[in-house]
Amino acid sequence: MAAHVIWEETGAKMTKNEQIELVQRYFAAVDCEDLKGVLSTLTQDCVFSVETHNVRLEGHGEVTGMFQRLWANHAAVRHFEFVFVSDPETDRIAARFKVENTEHDQSVIRKSNCNFFEIRDDRFSRVAVYMAGPNTLD
Repeated sequence: MAAHVIWEETGAKMTKNEQIELVQRYFAAVDCEDLKGVLSTLTQDCVFSVETHNVRLEGHGEVTGMFQRLWANHAAVRHFEFVFVSDPETDRIAARFKVENTEHDQSVIRKSNCNFFEIRDDRFSRVAVYMAGPNTLD
């Protein structure tokens, strides 16, 4: 029986370091509230899901709304202490990290999250988020 291929070959693969740099660029843009920077890391048809809260968004329009709500609902967001597992052969990378969401009253919510990214054409075509605590990406 032939193996089922779940990704599409579209060109040269990113290296491990290039994948890590793409994740870092994505989170730097999120933390700086740089929507253009965030969208530059995502394919136009990117599927973004928060698996732990049954959220599924498709495309730049829906993802834009999610980030605008995140930024409006918090004084600041910060992602740090990353651990990466990269698989350049399958165009995938996972990241475990800590999150601090500063509320408008200056209280801070701390979380530990994992994101799983699929890459196509040097951008994320799928982002699956596993989030501890309440959903801040709705």
